Amino acid sequence: MTGAATGGTAAPVAQPPAASARAPRGHTPGGRPVALVGAIVLLLLAVVASLAIGSRPVPPTGVWAALTGGEVPAPDAAAVVGLRLPRTVIGLLAGSALATAGAVIQALSRNPLADTGILGVNAGAGFAVAIAISALGVTTPAGYVGFALAGAAVATVAVYLISNASRGRIDVSQLVLGGMALSAVLAGLVSAIRLTDPRRFSALQVWESGTFQARGWDVVVPAAPAVVAGLVVALCLGRSLNALALGDDVATALGTHVSATRLACIAATALLAGGATALAGPIAFVGLMVPHVVRWLVGPDQRWLLGLSALIGPVLVLVADVVGRVVMWPGELPVGVVTAVIGAPVLIMLVRHRRMVGL
Repeated sequence: MTGAATGGTAAPVAQPPAASARAPRGHTPGGRPVALVGAIVLLLLAVVASLAIGSRPVPPTGVWAALTGGEVPAPDAAAVVGLRLPRTVIGLLAGSALATAGAVIQALSRNPLADTGILGVNAGAGFAVAIAISALGVTTPAGYVGFALAGAAVATVAVYLISNASRGRIDVSQLVLGGMALSAVLAGLVSAIRLTDPRRFSALQVWESGTFQARGWDVVVPAAPAVVAGLVVALCLGRSLNALALGDDVATALGTHVSATRLACIAATALLAGGATALAGPIAFVGLMVPHVVRWLVGPDQRWLLGLSALIGPVLVLVADVVGRVVMWPGELPVGVVTAVIGAPVLIMLVRHRRMVGL
């Protein structure tokens, strides 16, 4: 007898979810390890390409021999160890820093179009470098590092004070507006300084384009600690940022200290963006685009988002550096120009897809 015949109610039959409502495979727990392994493989390939490709191509076996002290022609060893290895390390550090900082600032501001320039960090670094050139005559990339880091730190503190920090809390909207205002003011001052002696500031124009050219270990050593410290802080914020995405009240109920989390986000962003800018100058689109790609792959979980951003960011930067070396051979195209050319159409494609911009 059926339920209808006995006067009862038939149990509802579960219907499978519509195909359009199913999450992409990358959003499932099973897809996240696949994305992680794929990111690691891509990063290894990008590192090999960065060490092997250039005006003097070196096969992977020659790269390995040069790195391990094996038998290799002296010009190949000089190209790999003396020139390309420092550039590769810079690409790894700068790419990880920019992508992770972009993910942090997007989560903090709840703005999918936010990037590392939103706190005025890049503008502060550029202004400090301009002062170093105009007042002290600094003309080498190694000489810019300390000034760029100091300028980034001062700009971050200034933006923090502009916001409601004096009341014991951080207002994200005021933080963003303060960063944008400070960036505009410092950019105007840099333009004014540049006009006083255009020939002398040609070095600043090269630095502002974002390039790895003429950079060695003397640039890596002072900037690397800031990047590493910023990565450690950022990667520890995943759980707190997940709670913060639910709202301040819910985050507090879950045991998250909202103000401390926001302050840690600001500190991490300053360290990451300041270190990356000191290493290579301002590089566009990395901090804006990579978190969107990673969010599409693994979803909005900040623990996975921050970790994969730190892996995929260097892939984009290293590939851009390799493309810049060969596309205008025997000349060289700055990394910042290549990332802008690659990033603009890719970002347009990404933001048109609703799944990729949701926070």
